[in-house]
Amino acid sequence: MPAAADRFTHDLHRLVRERHPLASPAALRETADYLRQRFATLELTVTRHRFPALGDTYENVVATLSGPSGVGKPLILAAHYDTVAGSPGADDNASSLAVLIDVASQVGRLALERPVQFIAFSLEEQNLLGSRAYAAHLAASGQSIDGAIVLECVGYASQAEGSQQTPPGVPVPVPTTGNFLAVVGNERSQAFTGSVAQAMSRCLPIVPLIVPGNGELLPDTRRSDHTAFWEQGFPAVMLTDTANFRNPHYHQPTDRLDTLNLDFMASVADGIAAAVMALAGKMEHP
Repeated sequence: MPAAADRFTHDLHRLVRERHPLASPAALRETADYLRQRFATLELTVTRHRFPALGDTYENVVATLSGPSGVGKPLILAAHYDTVAGSPGADDNASSLAVLIDVASQVGRLALERPVQFIAFSLEEQNLLGSRAYAAHLAASGQSIDGAIVLECVGYASQAEGSQQTPPGVPVPVPTTGNFLAVVGNERSQAFTGSVAQAMSRCLPIVPLIVPGNGELLPDTRRSDHTAFWEQGFPAVMLTDTANFRNPHYHQPTDRLDTLNLDFMASVADGIAAAVMALAGKMEHP
């Protein structure tokens, strides 16, 4: 396996910059173009899911790795590619996009029993508009999924005691050292969450959390695109370094590449690849 810097820095250099629909619309479009090209180089089938929003049309990038039969409920891996205005968005959310590409590279070499879709959502920072449009499309067209694994800020880690805060109301013990990844699911997603957490725990420390309902009593657990799937009744989990509860650069101009922990990102990517193999089923090549 290549060194962490070699795995991520090329993509991060292309992705880390403000990507906002109003403040930097050209950068947002160029990022979608780049993601389509990267997934295409990995020999995935790439499509656009277009949706109206904010008086314009935006797109989610969908890249599919088909199983041998080309049928079956897909496993979704997703991350958003927009940022807030004024932030280059290294951790939020270029880190997740780079990990998504790395995982696609890893599992693309395998024969899997079910399809895997890698989705880059737009307008997450605008009330989850991209993922809500996509999840609503799935529900309206009667499509099912095996589950959605949503990456939200996965690149910031610290070994310093006291580097991790506990989000308000979280009912499970939270370590005070910020070197773990949280895996957050709702009650409907409990079995799916457990499978993801178990597979990933072989690669890095994991703190799982199951929230009641759709997380309404814990608003901090609803702050990413997994919520769009919860609201449509699909199983989904959020993987996160906990954002502002660990990272002082969250939504700031200082959310830059040099603040990321690439070794931590490598562990996250390896853990997600292990989860994909466990959930999508690795088959032997003939």
